[in-house]
Parts: sequence; structure tokens; C-alpha cells
Amino acid sequence: MIQRKSDREIELMKEAGKLVAKIHKELRSKIKPGISTLEIDAFVENYMRKHGATPAQKGYKGYEFATCASINDEICHGFPRRTPLKNGDVVTIDFVVDLNGGLADSAWTYPVGEISEDIQKLCEVTEKSLYVGIEEAIDGNRVGDVGAAIQEFIEPYNYGIVRDFAGHGIGPTIHEEPNIPHFGNRGRGVRLKNGMVITIEPMINAGFWAAQMDSNGWTARTVDGSVSVQYEHTVVISKDGPLVLTEQNIGD
Repeated sequence: MIQRKSDREIELMKEAGKLVAKIHKELRSKIKPGISTLEIDAFVENYMRKHGATPAQKGYKGYEFATCASINDEICHGFPRRTPLKNGDVVTIDFVVDLNGGLADSAWTYPVGEISEDIQKLCEVTEKSLYVGIEEAIDGNRVGDVGAAIQEFIEPYNYGIVRDFAGHGIGPTIHEEPNIPHFGNRGRGVRLKNGMVITIEPMINAGFWAAQMDSNGWTARTVDGSVSVQYEHTVVISKDGPLVLTEQNIGD
């Protein structure tokens, strides 16, 4: 069942979104060659707890970490680990904050040191596609309008749009209806309505779109070994247009 949030619930989610954004802004300077994703995970969890929040992912369906940390060809749900990141890597850090019952979710891909021009372009195009999708997240539109806008933007670049994972509703639990694919047809799917809160999170591969699962049952990676990147925001469908709860650049 799709839940539309009350004003009180949205206010709680706004505060959680501000904390998510602050953490991602801190990560901009922390992620560099030599740091491990396990160290990043510890930093994120400690930051949350110091600010009165908890990591909503930790314990969710048995998941053991505060973050997902997906490196290079890992599409999503990578496990934090001790191996140091290397110059030229990219890493996607994805986490959900629970602050006084309000949830907010955001993933961001970070360069590690100097990355290639091709991967830099992949990152820039994917981040832009996120905002293209957000522009369609308005009261009265349909889920297919969001996916179609992202697909239309990405396809001229010949990148692969991941099909196996999608955005979703959020609050009071991490994953709720509706699913928000990053491809599709305009005018199709669930109608977006004032008070719905969703995530939009395009996962885009430098090569083929298909994913394969690791033996841990969580981590998805590209079948061809190509790099995958992801950018995600939590968005309220409001009468005044899309409201991004996890925007990092407010106040910069």
C-alpha cells in the first residue's frame, strides 16, 4: 500500500534529510586514496549517533553495516571492507538516516583521487540524470514519466541503465511502494500524489546494463566488469513541486 505522509511526518523526514546531506558533504573531503570503506562506514555511523540518529540500514533484513559501499563495477549493496581505496577508483556510499522516526536516503558516487575522463563524464551525466528525473516528480505525473525522462537523457550516451534495482517509497520503513524504475514509458505506472515521498536513484553503467549477484546475496555488480555509478535523493511530491530532502548544496 502506498502511504502519503502527513505534514508532521514530512517535517521529521526533512530533519533526517538535512543530516544525510551534512554527512555526504563531510565525505567529500574524507574519501581519498588509502582510506577503507570500513573506515568510511564507521565515520558515517558515528556521525549519525553523535547527532541523535541511527543507521536505518543496520540490521535491515540482516544487513550488518551502516552504509553500502560499492566500488567500481559494484552497482549497489557493496559491503564495507578493510581494503584501502586506490587512486582512480570510484565508490558509491549509500545510507539511510533514522532521526526521531523520520527517514531519509541518499547515495552518492565519489572519485578517489584522480579518475579517468571517461568515468568523470559517466559521473557527471548520471548526476544530471537524477535531476532530470526529479523534475518529473510532480503531483499528477506518473512513475513512468520519471523513468522515461531519465532513459531519454541517458540513452544518447550509450550507457547501460540498470533494470534490476529501482527507487522506492520511503517512510516509515526503508523500502515501500511504489517502485521508481529509471526507464519506462510516459503516462504509465502509479500516479504520483501530494504527500508521497520517494527516492530517485539512477544506477548507470559505463557498459552493458545487466547485473549479477555476488555470493553474499547482497552485492550486485556489472556482468561485463564496467564501472557503475549512482546518485540518489529523497524527494517529496508536493503541491509546489518536487522537494528534495537530501540536497547537499543548500547553504554552500
